[in-house]
Formats: sequence, C-alpha cells, structure tokens
Amino acid sequence: MRDAFSSALVAAAQRDPKLLLLTGDHGYALFDPFRKACPDQYMNCGIAEQNMVGVAAGLAKAGFRPVVYGLAAFVPIRVLEQIKIDVCYEHLPVTFIGDGAGVVYAHLGTSHQSTEDIAALRAVPHVSIYSPGDRFELTACFDRIMQSSGPAYLRMGKADLGDVHAGPLAKWNGELIPVTTSNAPHLFVATGSGLKLAQKIAAAIGNADVVSVPCLKPFPEESLRRLAQRREAVVTFEEHSIYGGLGGAVAESLVGRYVGTFLRIGIPDQFSTLCGNYPFLMESHGLGLSDVENRIRKVLREHVEYQ
Repeated sequence: MRDAFSSALVAAAQRDPKLLLLTGDHGYALFDPFRKACPDQYMNCGIAEQNMVGVAAGLAKAGFRPVVYGLAAFVPIRVLEQIKIDVCYEHLPVTFIGDGAGVVYAHLGTSHQSTEDIAALRAVPHVSIYSPGDRFELTACFDRIMQSSGPAYLRMGKADLGDVHAGPLAKWNGELIPVTTSNAPHLFVATGSGLKLAQKIAAAIGNADVVSVPCLKPFPEESLRRLAQRREAVVTFEEHSIYGGLGGAVAESLVGRYVGTFLRIGIPDQFSTLCGNYPFLMESHGLGLSDVENRIRKVLREHVEYQ
C-alpha cells in the first residue's frame, strides 16, 4: 500500500508543479522516488508538526497544493488544533497523510499508535476522511482527493495485508465498494485493515456479504441503508476505536431505519498496555482472527435463538 501511495504521489506531483510534499522528518525511504523525480517539491519541516501545518496553510493560500505527511499519532492527532483552525476553518486544499494508523507501531507503544484519528476528525467541519483497504483503494482515494478543492485526510496502515480487489477501481465516486454480493443474510461493513479481516471472517462463517468503506466522510449513508435492508445482522470492522469511527458512522446512518442485530468490531475503550509485534497487539485488543470469529458466531447464534 505504501508503494502505491508513493507512485500516486509522484505521478500527481509530475502533473502539478504546485503540489508540495511536507514531512515532519519521516518517510525517507518512502520518499526516495519523490525526491529523485521532484526534488524542488519536497520540504522536510523537521520534528515540528504544528509548525508544519501552519507552513502548509500558508503555502495553500499562496496557490500551492501541500501534502502533509506524518505518523497518524502526530498527523492528525498532535496537530488537531492547527488542522482545525489553520486549514479547515479556511477551507484550504491541504491533504494530510496519517501513516501507521491503528496499532501497527506495536513495539513503540501507545504514543505512536493511533486508534482515535477518525473520531477526532469526523467532528471537524470541511475535512474529508479516507481509509483505503488495499493498494487499489489507496490509489482511487488519492486520485479523488487530488480532484477535490478542500482539506482531506488519508489514513494508511503500515502493515500490508494484501490485496482485496482484483485490479484498479475505475471511476470510483466515493461510494461503498461491494467485495461480495450474494444478498446474504449478514452484511460485513469494513474499512482499512478491517477489510481483510472481514473478508476472512466471511469466508469462515459464510452467509455474509462484504462491503468496503474507503470514504468515511462524507459518509455514503444512502447506499449503506439500501444494502442493509432486509439483513439479519450488520457487523462493522475497523482498526480504530469502536467509538466515533466506522462503527459510529454506520450506527448513526442506520438508527431508526434498521432493526436487525448490529455489532462493532474494533479497538475497545482501552490503550495498548502490552508490548509485542503487530499480530500480538491485535490479539491483545480482541482482534485476532479466532477471537473475532467466535464473537460474531456467538452474536449471530443469539440472534437466531431470540427470533
């Protein structure tokens, strides 16, 4: 996914000399192709993320198209006030890239993990939020951002879990992307790394369709409502807090319109208190494959018994 981002960024910069890449002393190897292809469009602002957003806002007002890169724990979390006031209040065309979202920086602890970035930005006016699930979704998301004229946030997980789609997504319009469509009784709604998890659980349990949500804001409410009609259960998957992220957006969209079982799979209301690799951290938050499968089976079984 990171290679796809690098390729999309270089291509966009070569098309538009006004595109500038700003980084807070991160991503050196990732940006080797960019520095080689567009050396005059690269700025290392140092470990001063708040100032970097202010610089990006000034450049945007001068007619440039800044892309601000950082770890998701810093961009957007550390610079939330600057994003709100300097960029979104002015409705400036600044793109924020939050790399390593979720708990993928497992060994570095809570300070370098970001499980609240979507929730924080959903409440800030004017900013669009994207959370691609594979390299093809990332390219489609970045292309859509470059076609827009306002602030945007692109959330990337550093762990590459593999492709979900067979190839590029032509003419994606920001709506939900069906992965399986069989009119199954259960609907799995996923974003980011949660898409691969949803796909695996659906294959294990059966009787479930999977849809991807690469764009979380503006949220595709109407298409979700249509897909959720007559489903016995709707389950959301995300590597983000169960509060304020995809699960919250789906719940807000369906409240008063859906009467089936609803379950959110994500990070519970807790910090990472243990240290280990990425799979270990996911398991510590209850997001291991077997734990999630058992939990969903239990909820679906209870739904059948209640009926």
